[in-house]
Amino acid sequence: MPDRAPSRGLRVTGLAVSRGGRAILRGVDFAVEHRSTLAMIGASGSGKTTLLRALAGLGDVAEGGIEVDRRRVDRLPAHRRGIVYLNQEPLLFPHLDVRDNVAFGLRLRRWDAARIAAVVDPLIAALGLQGLDARDPATLSGGERQRVAFGRALAVEPAVLLLDEPFASLDPATRLSMQTLFRQVAGSRGITAIFVTHDLKECLRVGDRFAAIRDGACRLYADRAAFCADPANGVADEVAFWEAAATPPRRD
Repeated sequence: MPDRAPSRGLRVTGLAVSRGGRAILRGVDFAVEHRSTLAMIGASGSGKTTLLRALAGLGDVAEGGIEVDRRRVDRLPAHRRGIVYLNQEPLLFPHLDVRDNVAFGLRLRRWDAARIAAVVDPLIAALGLQGLDARDPATLSGGERQRVAFGRALAVEPAVLLLDEPFASLDPATRLSMQTLFRQVAGSRGITAIFVTHDLKECLRVGDRFAAIRDGACRLYADRAAFCADPANGVADEVAFWEAAATPPRRD
């Protein structure tokens, strides 16, 4: 069970998902405090994406409780949960330019132009998209497209942001810059997020707290040290590998 109930943020209790008579998730319990990022590591097929989609109200029907800011949302449709799901495919609208993609959710709310600009302009600046406002998504790099998708998610100010390996398809240098950008924006804007990944270094870079999901079960760690101390997470193996790589070969 979560160690305490946060006054704000996300709380999950007894979450279970089955598909075709097979349990995909079982008894998942954790809490994510307001303005913090829970980094969750797990191998392919471990249930990471199923978990995020269940939280967002997409796909399989889940059992258990989901609370956002002390409000029960598991019986609500996806658009009323205050949860936004972002995966590794930016899925930008090809007929809209960068600015209109970022502003899309606000236009659905029928906000006027001045109110939209007050939100979108600072976001475009924070995400380093100045000068790209009128660009077609097809002309952008992978990192630029992911920044636009990130901005579109942030513009609607979700109570919880779910990120499903959002930088997995990027080259190493761009991926590192996006991880840094995420940390900066998450901190400055007080984002409450779950960031799932199969990459250990990415997990450690982006998280405030840490969890691991294996075979449909989730383990939440008390702190970074506890996460690193669990041999199942491979931190010790990673350190040993790089120490060995940095050691000059013996010359007999």
